[in-house]
Amino acid sequence: MAVPKRKMSRSNTRARRSQWKTSAVHLVACQNKACRQPKPQHVACPACGQYAGRQVAQPA
Repeated sequence: MAVPKRKMSRSNTRARRSQWKTSAVHLVACQNKACRQPKPQHVACPACGQYAGRQVAQPA
């Protein structure tokens, strides 16, 4: 197993970690024709509670 010879400095550690970026959540329109609210992909709609054309949760 590889082991570093010297401790990595705080500035180098932070410079490396600064490249870890998150992306914005991609929103899509709800498939429910009566709802059409924006929602995250692969998640039940928070407005109507439907996912893939069936009711899976109580609407908020």
